[in-house]
Amino acid sequence: MSETTEALPTKITMFGADWCRDCVRSEALLNSLNLDWEKVDVEKDPSAADRAQAISGRLSIPVVHFTDGTFQVEPSDRELKAKLEELGAI
Repeated sequence: MSETTEALPTKITMFGADWCRDCVRSEALLNSLNLDWEKVDVEKDPSAADRAQAISGRLSIPVVHFTDGTFQVEPSDRELKAKLEELGAI
């Protein structure tokens, strides 16, 4: 987990795609926790993949960008939940 030079998101933002199994899994976890978060589909938004890469420095998805400026790339459910607990989101 690292910090990014991108502007801090006002809510948790996940960059992903519907065909990505890790994205679907992370999205299901975020939804199950009833969080206010934003999904950015890299297939539907031509600039989204570039934004995700600018945040993470990688081409992999999902990229979950947190309100404290940190991010996770391809997090496990355990890693994602731990970060959400650290932020006090859950």
